[in-house]
Amino acid sequence: MQGSTAGEGEPAPIARRKARLCLAAVLTVSGVAGAPTAAEAGTTGLARDLRPAKLEAFFPRESYRSGDLAMLQVRSPSTTLELRVLRVGAVPINGIRRNEVRGEAVLGPRSVAISARGPARIPIRVQEWPSGVYFAELRAPGGRVAYAPFVQLPSGNGQARVAVVIPTNTWQAYNRRDADRNGRGDTWYEDPTVRTVDLTRPFLDRGVPPNFNVYDLPFLRWLSMTGKEVDVFSQRELESRLSAATLANRYDLVVFPGHHEYVTEREYDVVERYRDLGGNLAFLSANNFFWHVSKRGSTMTRTQLWRQLGRPEAGLVGVQFIGTDGGLRRAPYTVTRSRAAGWLFEGTNLTPGSRFGSFGIEIDGTTRASPRSTEVVARIRNLFGRGRTAEMTYYTRGGARVFAAGAFTLGGSSLMLRPIMENLWKQLTADGATPSARL
Repeated sequence: MQGSTAGEGEPAPIARRKARLCLAAVLTVSGVAGAPTAAEAGTTGLARDLRPAKLEAFFPRESYRSGDLAMLQVRSPSTTLELRVLRVGAVPINGIRRNEVRGEAVLGPRSVAISARGPARIPIRVQEWPSGVYFAELRAPGGRVAYAPFVQLPSGNGQARVAVVIPTNTWQAYNRRDADRNGRGDTWYEDPTVRTVDLTRPFLDRGVPPNFNVYDLPFLRWLSMTGKEVDVFSQRELESRLSAATLANRYDLVVFPGHHEYVTEREYDVVERYRDLGGNLAFLSANNFFWHVSKRGSTMTRTQLWRQLGRPEAGLVGVQFIGTDGGLRRAPYTVTRSRAAGWLFEGTNLTPGSRFGSFGIEIDGTTRASPRSTEVVARIRNLFGRGRTAEMTYYTRGGARVFAAGAFTLGGSSLMLRPIMENLWKQLTADGATPSARL
């Protein structure tokens, strides 16, 4: 969340500070390197070269199904490249840096030749790979490397009972690439006059989406390590293809593991209706469903806060955005006395008053719009000043169960907090009526 003004849920001084800080000033997850401190971000986040790289690539769509022909768009100084397609989460990520991708090779390496005349296209036939997040990796002579991400959608009607939605809109909102070379990245995080972003821009950091390796990747690695079966989607599917009834028929749980800030009206409608049909939800970061966006072709336009449109996100998530300090202050959560805390921390040594983790950057709290059954299971009191408290919550509504982390980022801490993640998974996926019975 950046670029809002006072009166829109974020005080002006904080908004200005966030505009200066690169949000790569993130919670440093154990075993993941390359996440700068707030001080480093303040001096290097915007000082990084915003000009297009000499080797870069992107896919014009954020997701594909098996059998699709994905046309990888490439800009390269070399006419000969080495191509691989990597499935991330399937290999260890200890020490990974923000501009690095590690994964299991599902295609290649193979040599490809492209034309020296301007941008080129490399066709990649998407095969029967497991649903997940993938990267095309290109290597050129001289050590140049470029990556391009895409989401592999499930085959047919899917194989799992849990859906995971990757925050692909947020990825592009935070993409600071300076395509017009005016010295500012082509996003509202760099230029407050910008309201529309191009969804087909290559990413900086050799093509790795902003904060992917510290927000999204640890959760994907946890899924792989623990053998969890999930169907993975981009936001595009909830914006155009999947209905609430389809989600409720197929999935017991929908997980939003990352910074899911930018949401179209259709996605909001689908997720809210899925909840009302008894579907379970898990929000593993903070500042979710904050901005309304509209899409047209390959562009996304930021319009208003959802709370300004009469649909405060706390009514769906349970909590909503309070503020940020760009990562300057982080602290452990303190467990509360609540019914939900009993199952969430079962089998751990955590009891009311115990502290765990290190969270912050952006925080959420309950409001009058929060469902009446909302329980606060953990708090970080006054993290950003008096009364500005992060709250981790759980509520039930009809047959639905909804969990929200309330701070950055439980998904990014999955590998460190595995017992808590296992308890949460069990609570939101086990027992209860089948989705079809809820319709």
